[in-house]
Amino acid sequence: MKIIQTPVRFYPFIGGVENYVHYLSKELVKLGHQVTVACANEPDSENNEINGINVKRLSYLGKIANTNVTPGLPFTLLREDFDIIHTHIPTPWSADWSSIISKTRGKPLIVTYHNDIIGEGFAGKIANFYNSTCLKSILKQADKIIITQPSYVESSAHLKPYREKIEVIPNGVDVERFKPLTGHKQENTIFFLSLLDEFHRYKGLDYLLKALVIVKKEIPDVKLLVGGKGVLMDQYKAQAASMDLEDNIEFCGFIPDESIVEFYNAANVFVLPSISSLQEGFGIVALEAMACKTPVVSTEIVGVAEDVKASSSGIIVEPKDVPALADALLQILRSGDVQKKMGENGRKLVVDKYTWKGVAELMEKVYNEVL
Repeated sequence: MKIIQTPVRFYPFIGGVENYVHYLSKELVKLGHQVTVACANEPDSENNEINGINVKRLSYLGKIANTNVTPGLPFTLLREDFDIIHTHIPTPWSADWSSIISKTRGKPLIVTYHNDIIGEGFAGKIANFYNSTCLKSILKQADKIIITQPSYVESSAHLKPYREKIEVIPNGVDVERFKPLTGHKQENTIFFLSLLDEFHRYKGLDYLLKALVIVKKEIPDVKLLVGGKGVLMDQYKAQAASMDLEDNIEFCGFIPDESIVEFYNAANVFVLPSISSLQEGFGIVALEAMACKTPVVSTEIVGVAEDVKASSSGIIVEPKDVPALADALLQILRSGDVQKKMGENGRKLVVDKYTWKGVAELMEKVYNEVL
């Protein structure tokens, strides 16, 4: 098959949707398919082939709601030879043009619905208008809608009318790359990873800082490694200083792709304290941590939460429950045996259920069905 993917950005940009498209496309290429990615050229890169994936990097005028506006996208999609187009929500513009070109050329449209498009204030009104018009049109036209966890159907009002064409395919992990390394653990270390901008406040770093104050009373030398950069970094640094946490937090900035596995391995526990079920997707970072035999603390709204609980590979708490979050971190940090057992359970879960190879094979079946 000739498949075209339309994420808003692509590797070397690091983000949930970007990683999803990268790893899925990589495995589809291994299965013998031709995959082209059409995306904004952010960050600026001249690398137009990655792991056998053909990448069309397009110039952009700016951003609207964290979505790059690429005037060349419709023309690129009109020129490309493809059998199927696979787009992603929440990425207006990319998804809209994918829908239009799919209809124009009579090609099947697959939509992976990662999470809802929402906003606050005026942005919320724009989001509501978009959801009731463009999004509705895209979902109606889609031949198949992919969600990564079954609960999305109930938690998103936009998906309910389309139950009959929804398929559940989880996210995956490259278990050959994300794996345990010997001798990397740092004592009493917590790892958090996210973009530090307004769009990613839902990752819950504010609540993690409050929980760290409680943890510090029991473990004075506890260390939180914060991976990621963004416009809110200085604000978070100031917040940490005001809470007397300067010596307990290291803001690591952007973590290069080649170093991320070492960070997962250095931590005794990885934490993803997400607070918004409308914005949080599956939680690929939690899977990556578990693949490295690092226990996970997360919240009920994260897609992998039920499996974390069932496999005893971490602790799941309610969103915004600071005392419970602190207690979960303390339970894991205090016991090397707990860390070892949870780590082994997590690795087994990921290897058994969440490899990208398995995800790609499930997606291939969907593609074949709509074709």
